[in-house]
Amino acid sequence: MAARSLTLTALAGLPLVGPGDDLAALIVAALRRNAISPEDGDILVIAQKVVSKAEGRLADLRSVTPSPRAVALAKEVGKDARVVEVILSESSEVVRHRAGVLVVAHRLGFVMANAGVDQSNVGGEEHVLLLPRDPDASAAALKAALDREFDAELGIVINDSFGRAWRNGVVGVALGAAGVPSLRDMIGEPDLFGRPLRVTTVAVADELAAAASLLMGQGAEGLPVVHVRGLVCDAPALPAAALLRPKHMDLFR
Repeated sequence: MAARSLTLTALAGLPLVGPGDDLAALIVAALRRNAISPEDGDILVIAQKVVSKAEGRLADLRSVTPSPRAVALAKEVGKDARVVEVILSESSEVVRHRAGVLVVAHRLGFVMANAGVDQSNVGGEEHVLLLPRDPDASAAALKAALDREFDAELGIVINDSFGRAWRNGVVGVALGAAGVPSLRDMIGEPDLFGRPLRVTTVAVADELAAAASLLMGQGAEGLPVVHVRGLVCDAPALPAAALLRPKHMDLFR
């Protein structure tokens, strides 16, 4: 992989996204408004929240009846029992919990806080936002629409903010990807001294997600789409699912 120069541009002027909105059309309009004409190899990093909103992944807490398990767990972690019920419905396993913290294995395989169920930048105290049902499929659909519009082969990364078990703070990671080498295997390639690398694989999609997150921000910035140009990578395209480590290989579980 060689990227001598990498340019990231946050798209200004994207309107608030709501259920049923044509997200691809909104991104096309934002690209044109920002005078960007996508070319082969360009990548768009898109915040999970706008994808989920467009797909209608909102849950109304007023219609949620928490189970006894959710009520008990909510008391332990200090969360709304209705929110905990939604989290459990999106999860396959509760990995860790204590006051203020609920880490689960999402049904898609992500190990994350609260199964990605979030109220920030959602609007309305009685609604929460869930992850897309299939982030890789969402990325593929956006890629197909944008490729057609610009007659180009683009990459798409859908990112979200994750905490990490061994470090403070959150970073952007890739939930979904299309047309991007999400994971590049460098095993066998030489280092500077000709020794073959033995274990190195690079999470390319996660690195793109993290870089874009610096421009997107975490609060009221309102910049959910970042255009990336200049990445050159000879690895084959892989979906973001390739980044998930199987449970039997997860030393923290």
